[in-house]
Amino acid sequence: MAKLGYIFFLVLGIIIFNSCSNRWDENKSDNSTNIVYKDPTLKKSYGAYLAGRVAHLRRNFNKAADYYIQALNDDPKNQDLISRLYVILASQGRIEEAAKYARQSLKNGDNNNFTYIIIAVEEMKKGQFQNVNTTINKLDGPVYKQFIIPLMSAWAYAGLNDHDKAMKALSGISKEKSFKALYHFHAGMLNDYFDRKDEAQKHYEIIVNEETLEMSFRALQVITNFYLRTGQKDKAVALSQKYNDEKLMADMLRRLDNNVAKADPEKTQKIIDNPNKGMSEALFSIAATLRQGASGIDIAHIFICLSIYSNQDYDLAKLLLADILENREMYEEANEIYEQIPESSEAYYSVQVKKANNLVALQDYPGAELLLKSLALETPNNYQLLLDLGDVLRIRNKQEEAVKYYEYAIKSVPQIESQHWILYYALGISYERSGQWKKAEQNLKTAIDLSQNHYLVLNYLGYSWIKRGENIEEAFGMIVDAYNQSPNDGNIADSLGWAFYILGMYDNAIVYLEKANQMEPANALISDHLGDAYWFGGRRNEARFQWKHALTLEDESGEVDRKATKRKIRDGLSQNKVPDFDKKIIEEHISAIIKE
Repeated sequence: MAKLGYIFFLVLGIIIFNSCSNRWDENKSDNSTNIVYKDPTLKKSYGAYLAGRVAHLRRNFNKAADYYIQALNDDPKNQDLISRLYVILASQGRIEEAAKYARQSLKNGDNNNFTYIIIAVEEMKKGQFQNVNTTINKLDGPVYKQFIIPLMSAWAYAGLNDHDKAMKALSGISKEKSFKALYHFHAGMLNDYFDRKDEAQKHYEIIVNEETLEMSFRALQVITNFYLRTGQKDKAVALSQKYNDEKLMADMLRRLDNNVAKADPEKTQKIIDNPNKGMSEALFSIAATLRQGASGIDIAHIFICLSIYSNQDYDLAKLLLADILENREMYEEANEIYEQIPESSEAYYSVQVKKANNLVALQDYPGAELLLKSLALETPNNYQLLLDLGDVLRIRNKQEEAVKYYEYAIKSVPQIESQHWILYYALGISYERSGQWKKAEQNLKTAIDLSQNHYLVLNYLGYSWIKRGENIEEAFGMIVDAYNQSPNDGNIADSLGWAFYILGMYDNAIVYLEKANQMEPANALISDHLGDAYWFGGRRNEARFQWKHALTLEDESGEVDRKATKRKIRDGLSQNKVPDFDKKIIEEHISAIIKE
């Protein structure tokens, strides 16, 4: 949205995943290895604080919060810790506890606007609607007055059953053009909540009919639900069929379409049937807006937890929370959120795919394989799912089975287009690793054509040719092209270094293999390659060091021959048989390498 940069002033001072209070550090003596406290009341709390710090650094935020609470029980005047504690609690969905400490922090002089937001959401949940407006009107700053307050206040007035004041409050966001869809969406929901169907439809259909306005999945759910309940099923069906997506949302859209087609209008219930669900929508809208920028992730995290607190059954809010956790590489925690989404949800299938991806990130490949295979039985023609399953099988070195699923994936695509190059690339890798080189070569060439020379495919085919001593000049050119596209990829720098090694150009080989080694220090193959280059470069002690280092590392490539490496450590290398090549062509390729 146009105002995102402006909105991100909000994140200043709200950082969840940082260190906490320095109060104890200020009370320690610098002249002793033993901690000396100026204030003896801090001694007992310091142990709890340290335990909290350890849990905090390990990203176990619930445990960290518990330890910090324990520390505060012994040191209740530690304002710095209090002011951070309510933010951590809010980020874990512990809103009532967060509100308790937010109130305590306010009494101690904390002027952070976010204390009021947490307190207001808790008041809303408890039905204290008049208090909500009193609380949020204490927020200060243009972003609050023009974005946060209008959305929250509108639904607080809905709780007070005051339609006119709700609409007047919401009008605060109508002045900003980039919020046009957001305004009409909430205006539609408010009027729908008050059973003012004609007004609701006018607002909804502005979103439906204006092509320039974004139609979110939530808007699709709400508006089709409205059409169903108001005897306009034909409009609901037409709207649900209007949108498609080849990515993760594709299945959500299909399921929505099926549910709308099968829906009985007489039994269709209103989605926003109480003001807290409306407040949940407001908080979700704020979180989703802030999530669009990397600097807004902390504040989005808290707002989405507040949204879920306001409506425990809000599946899309849980999806957004899990997405934020994935962004933080907290994959187990994300999967715990996904477990809360029921099979009846339109997001259920997509959630299972994301769970499998998180299992891959956690290197739980057997678990990912089992889950993906069960999903493949339900939707056998989903090429993305088949591709993901093939990838897991390839990682597990089940190459023949991987080939089968990659081929199924290709057959499931109605029309092969440029974006499907990844299917042929993956299939080529599995064919190569299963010893079926001609089939591998054919599929990699197809991937190059479809991808318009994507660096991953160029690198894989070029490196494979170089290893096999085939098409030397063309292979070297492919690797150079791949390197120029992605010079900071350690594996590609290794390919270029190894290509130089194969051609007997050891000084150049060392330059690029050292670069690869710096970028990928835990890569066994790169260390093994660097050792070979050092040997023929006259640096034999360093060669043996690299070979020994390679043996301490896990070889994900499957190329390191451990017995051969041990022989190299003992006996060294006798010779490197350099293939014939056209020196002039190779020099032209070398001159094309980008300089750093």
